Amino acid sequence: MLGKRDPQGSFFGHYVYGRHLPRGHELMRIDEEVDFSFVEVETRDLYEEGLGRPSWPPEVLFRMVFLEYYDGLSDVQVSEQCGYNMLYRWFVGLEVGEATPDDTTLVVFRRRLGQERVERFLSRVNEQVKAKGLLVGRHKILDATHVIADVAIPSTVGLLRQARKRVLKVIGKRYPLCAEKLGETYGEGDRRGRRATEEELVAEVELTRAFFLEAKGKYTEETDRVIEEMEGMLYGEEKVVSLVDPDARWGYKDEDHPFCGYKVHVGCDESEIVTSVDLLSGNENEGAEKNVRSLLERERESGMEYEAVVADALYDSAENRKAIHEERTSAGERVKAYIPSRQKGKWLGRFRYDLKGDRVICPARQFSIGKSSHEQGWLYYFSVGSCRGCPYREDCPPFNEGRVRVFVSEDYQLKVLDENPERKEALKKRSLIERRFGVGKKWHGLGRARYWGKGKVAIQVLMTFLVMNVKRMVKLLQAREQEVGLLETG
Repeated sequence: MLGKRDPQGSFFGHYVYGRHLPRGHELMRIDEEVDFSFVEVETRDLYEEGLGRPSWPPEVLFRMVFLEYYDGLSDVQVSEQCGYNMLYRWFVGLEVGEATPDDTTLVVFRRRLGQERVERFLSRVNEQVKAKGLLVGRHKILDATHVIADVAIPSTVGLLRQARKRVLKVIGKRYPLCAEKLGETYGEGDRRGRRATEEELVAEVELTRAFFLEAKGKYTEETDRVIEEMEGMLYGEEKVVSLVDPDARWGYKDEDHPFCGYKVHVGCDESEIVTSVDLLSGNENEGAEKNVRSLLERERESGMEYEAVVADALYDSAENRKAIHEERTSAGERVKAYIPSRQKGKWLGRFRYDLKGDRVICPARQFSIGKSSHEQGWLYYFSVGSCRGCPYREDCPPFNEGRVRVFVSEDYQLKVLDENPERKEALKKRSLIERRFGVGKKWHGLGRARYWGKGKVAIQVLMTFLVMNVKRMVKLLQAREQEVGLLETG
């Protein structure tokens, strides 16, 4: 049965908290400014009305989870802190002498919430930020950062041995003697930490295949299911990095710095409020069209407004510019795409593309007379007469049939649509999202996964940005109040 949080509290509780709480603490301001009642609304379907004993109020449990990400605590630590930390007890909504939810309760609560519900929590917080007029709503900044998986990276040999061990463990549940006998042949073996030779690696692969073939269809249905799962991980299209976290993948921070884990892909308002979040595998390209469209769709569904999308050169493609241009501002205008080019056209630097006239102008101020379609763009050509005897002829691209032809990519044409004085200033704002990532990693554990599996890591990421958005909201409100105070005194 759904338990209710008592917003009034007891007289004794008010007396104790009133004398001992640190006035002006950020958590007190958060409690004042943020309405967390949406938690009960969003979790009502998890509880049977009128059946069983009253549960811990969902808002109480959520506030405890909030504190975990606020202060970098584990389930055990936050439960302990709420037992003796007066400020935490007050923030969570516990009476002075009331029992405290244990860490197991928090684990179950978080599992029941699931990723989609936590996404809605983030949207509910952002709705409050928007209602208070704190969003700039002009430039939407897209970027991604890496999250390292919480696993030890085994070698290929180690991975094969772990897979065999897992299957042996399942067989041992029903047939312990068989598992023991199979272990003598197909067990982990002993390499004593040295690097496996190529011959040993081949032998381990063949041994694993032979074991799976021998065990499949011979024991239990669970055994067959686990074997198929292991085969998919070991021999599938995407080889897993770890059996502990099979969703983790190898990716690159840059060319020289690989990592194993995930990528957090976000959309951020100029106010430094993160408004959309996607969790990608470590080997995914956040600049791919599907990932850009996914973020834009989340922005649209949450009712966020913006006039332009700002991103780095990794997002430079005609497909991404098209996806962005399809979006509309609140006034119905096309959303602009402020994305720098990865590489400039080889010859376009000397020539100039005239968008209005859909033509190319050469250094001698001659105009192209036509164009022909080419892969991912157009070839603009000049007249033979204008090219004959041209003083710039030697510096032009190779001639074809006595005339110059200049390639203009579709991506470049789309880029020209957004060329304006605002673009240069907008591109400087990409550092805002980098600052958010830095805060998340330094203070809120965003740099490393707490859990195993993409779904659980996604909850961690969403909760991290929810907490960061709440803290940012309070700071923006304080800044606005100070500004108003200065105007009034001035």
